[in-house]
Amino acid sequence: MSKWSVSIKAEGDRPMKLEEIVALADAVAPLEGIASGVGAMSYGAQIVVEAASSDEAVDLAVPLFAQAVETAGVPPWPVTKAEVIGEDEGFYDDVDGGMVG
Repeated sequence: MSKWSVSIKAEGDRPMKLEEIVALADAVAPLEGIASGVGAMSYGAQIVVEAASSDEAVDLAVPLFAQAVETAGVPPWPVTKAEVIGEDEGFYDDVDGGMVG
């Protein structure tokens, strides 16, 4: 198994407040995570998971992201993007499955 960094983005209908992104950052911190989105009509997080493949990494990361969203109390907006970087791999865009770098 390899470590994978999965970046997940959710988009919604209003700008995110600083306090909301701080709460999301706190919720993803145990997953070696960071959060972003202050002032944006979206929020996101980058978390680390162990998985056998990039597809499995996304499958593991999305529910963890959803749990963090619930814990943080931010709006449960739909996930619109998931990108994966493996410790021994290049950058993968999960939308089309193509290797970017």
